[in-house]
Amino acid sequence: MTPVLRTRPKIGDVIEITVGSGLAYAQYTHKHAAYGALLRVLPQVFTKRPDDFSWVSVAAPQFLTFFPLGAACSRGIVQIVGAQPLSPEASVFPLFRSSAGIGNEKRLWWLWDGSKEWRIGDLQPGMETLPLRGVINDTLLVKRITEGWRHEMVV
Repeated sequence: MTPVLRTRPKIGDVIEITVGSGLAYAQYTHKHAAYGALLRVLPQVFTKRPDDFSWVSVAAPQFLTFFPLGAACSRGIVQIVGAQPLSPEASVFPLFRSSAGIGNEKRLWWLWDGSKEWRIGDLQPGMETLPLRGVINDTLLVKRITEGWRHEMVV
């Protein structure tokens, strides 16, 4: 499949990310006014570009993150290689978590639904899989993909 000849991303676009000698993929699912593009980063790394991206809509993501997608596309850091419809689950803006606390300090947690935020104190069982609110750059994106990083690694 040849890359799409545009650099302005659209919801549903499949994004190709070079990671070492492989290729990883993400799907652009939402645009937030303050945080920008939300990506569903997929867990597989390929040695060559797949011919078909229909699997993107049904694959479980490795993690979700906000990323400066428009700038990365314009600079050739990532490429738009196709588009797929969003799954019903991916169409819904996810609930995020964020925390205060450094190192071994007890963390205080907040939840955020894209418009409002509320303090919850401790994470309840199952909340460790909620995505972390924040924007990452391309270096951290590649690092997280190659290291197999997942949301539940931060508790």
